[in-house]
Amino acid sequence: MASGWPPLSSRCRSSPINPANALPPLTAYYAMRVGTLPLLPYHAPGDSGLEPLAERTARTHHAVLLANHGPVVAGATLEQAADAIEELEETAKLHLLLRGHATRPLTPEQAAALAP
Repeated sequence: MASGWPPLSSRCRSSPINPANALPPLTAYYAMRVGTLPLLPYHAPGDSGLEPLAERTARTHHAVLLANHGPVVAGATLEQAADAIEELEETAKLHLLLRGHATRPLTPEQAAALAP
């Protein structure tokens, strides 16, 4: 049976992810509420090796992305943390929808001026 989709093997290839910032700042609100999103390497659930790495990274970031698990966000209040995860999810959705299309993320200088 023929399909209009490319072979599954070509659809599942992942593009390189910048471990220092896994998601580009596509919107000003993302830059304001999340800043940069470091990608932490995979650790199995309960692996005590994640704790020191996550703690060290969280000292300088409001959000981290745990490889093969998902995001963890923090905020001064529950409302700020909820706003940050909502913005992260919407930006991730935009990133996936726009993959392969020309985008113009904020420049590093623009994002830094808005960073939390």
